[in-house]
Amino acid sequence: MTAPRAVGVRLPYAAVPGRVRAWVDATLGSPVVATAEQVGGMSPGCATRLTCADGTRAFVKAVGAELNPDTPGLFRREVGVLEHLGAHELWARLLASYDDGDWVALLVEDVEGRHPDFTDPAEVGAVLSGTDRLSAVLAERGAPPSVALVEAADTFVKWADSLDSLPHASPAAPVPAWLRADRRDWADVLRREAARPDLRVLHWDIRVDNLLRRPSGEVVFVDWGVAARGPAWVDPLLARMERVEEAWFDDAVAGSAALAEAGDEVVTAFLAGFGSHLALRSVVAVDVNLPTINDFRIAESRRMLGAVARRTGHEPD
Repeated sequence: MTAPRAVGVRLPYAAVPGRVRAWVDATLGSPVVATAEQVGGMSPGCATRLTCADGTRAFVKAVGAELNPDTPGLFRREVGVLEHLGAHELWARLLASYDDGDWVALLVEDVEGRHPDFTDPAEVGAVLSGTDRLSAVLAERGAPPSVALVEAADTFVKWADSLDSLPHASPAAPVPAWLRADRRDWADVLRREAARPDLRVLHWDIRVDNLLRRPSGEVVFVDWGVAARGPAWVDPLLARMERVEEAWFDDAVAGSAALAEAGDEVVTAFLAGFGSHLALRSVVAVDVNLPTINDFRIAESRRMLGAVARRTGHEPD
């Protein structure tokens, strides 16, 4: 089975402020009598499956600014996106939200299921076809008018700047020597992609801990806190990056119409830019109550830059 790579240290539901837990009981119409804490993802807030006295089930996410100053904003974005998207089998439906200016909480449908197994070809196929379907549905629903989505263009420019800075980067940054010496024109490719029109709504965070597989086999996409506006090829690429270390990834990229249209150069530039940016951030970032995120950055950077080495004929360091 494929386990989540992003695993943070979360607040248990019992430690969530009483006013938030009282709102949960009142909203669900029955007191919570059983909880099951979830471990995937990096938020320091709770992520808990709930069962009420009357049998009602729901999933709650809650965080306060005291835990991390940025995470409440991600939750507010998720609320706005899910309110705009409405109900669909491809994502967990928003039931209600809470915001007192400090703590933010979401109650969403509790999806029966587990994370998909990326070693099982049938389950991988369901993720890839589900991602294509998700892209089509998001294009139909359009962008939420009052939600500030992440702008992929800004991110691409930031990654391009990271690539340009590599020759002068700290020796402590875990960037391979071959990449410091051979950055090709990947920064230019990213800036070109940033300037393209016809942008779509994207999930932008497709990885195994944000995917659930129902017993019937359908895939559900959860955690919309970094929903973005960007090119149509991004979500199909992210769905394949669970196995970016393998030659399978290159074959899977070739099998996607959206990625074939974008081109191999764009895929490699994405990996080089993203991986380089994570490596540089690993020596300068200040993370509040996120004790595992830097190891995650380093590991993800190594996976991506190893794929760049494979795709360009370099020996990985």
